[in-house]
Amino acid sequence: MRTLLLMTSAHQPPPQQEPSTAPPSPPGRPYHHGDLRRAILGTALDVIASDGPSALSLRDLARRAGVSHAAPAHHFKDRTGLLTAIAAEGFGLLAGALTEAADLKDAGVRYVRFAREHPAHFQVMFTPELLRADDLELTTARALAGDALRGAVSAVRPESLGIDTRLAGVAAWSLAHGFATLLLSHNLDGPVGDRDPEEVFRTLAAMLFRGEA
Repeated sequence: MRTLLLMTSAHQPPPQQEPSTAPPSPPGRPYHHGDLRRAILGTALDVIASDGPSALSLRDLARRAGVSHAAPAHHFKDRTGLLTAIAAEGFGLLAGALTEAADLKDAGVRYVRFAREHPAHFQVMFTPELLRADDLELTTARALAGDALRGAVSAVRPESLGIDTRLAGVAAWSLAHGFATLLLSHNLDGPVGDRDPEEVFRTLAAMLFRGEA
């Protein structure tokens, strides 16, 4: 998988619980046709959040979502297609969050916030072996997220970076992604303690980009 800014990817640990965007359905109640895709995606996100992507099974998802066994395959073709759709949705959400950033540090904070609010998306997005790399929806959404991050980097005063903007983008992404990954895996529980993780990240970002207000 191509990365946002020559990003490398690492296997993410099972994330914290991510609320599904699909409303719960009483057992046995079939979803209307227009709800099927969203229902399957929402159920898949619940499974990933609790048990990781390896636990995904299209047949099990159909049972959990209360739809026919053929429904997941009809909408996503196979397991890889489903995970690719989740990643594409995640990159779209991330692009929207980064586009609204006020500055580079705010972009980093929004990146960390996205990971905390969408841990299942976050895990799948950066596990390339799970995805169909040439999927148009995925590549388009990922490019939008990369453009948003590069836009935040390019807005920084050159003297604040001390390096070229490309490397500055790699540094900014590495800090945000690494912090988010450690946070989700509870490796920062001790160092962060009861402090707001976003404020901790702002402090770290200020250390890296000292010239930025």
